[in-house]
Amino acid sequence: MLVPYAGVALMIAVAIALAAVFLLGSIYLGPRAPNPVKSEPWECGTVSVGSVRRRFSVRFYLIALLFVVFDVEIVFLFPWAVLARELGWAGFSAMAVFVAVLGLGLAYVWKRGALEWE
Repeated sequence: MLVPYAGVALMIAVAIALAAVFLLGSIYLGPRAPNPVKSEPWECGTVSVGSVRRRFSVRFYLIALLFVVFDVEIVFLFPWAVLARELGWAGFSAMAVFVAVLGLGLAYVWKRGALEWE
C-alpha cells in the first residue's frame, strides 16, 4: 500500500543524511582560528566605519515593500497574456479592472510621496 511512496521516503532520507554529513563535516573539518581581526565586520572588502547596528529609515522599508507588492502583482499579468485569446472579453475586462486597481494604488502612493527618496 505504501510502496508508491518509497521513492519519496528515499529522497527525504538522502536529503536528511546529506544535510547531516555537511553539517558535521563543517563542524569537524572547518577552520577554528578566531581572532579579533577575523571577527570584524567587513562590507565589500572595506572596514566598516561607525556602528554596524545603525537604524535604517522607515522609508527604505516602505519602498522595498512597495517594490515587492507591485513586482508580485505584475507576475499575474503573464498567465493572462498567454491565455488572452481563450479568455475572451470576460478575461480582458477582469484584467482591465486588475490593472486599474494597480494603477490607482500606484497613483495613491506616488501622490502621498512614498516614492520620493531624500
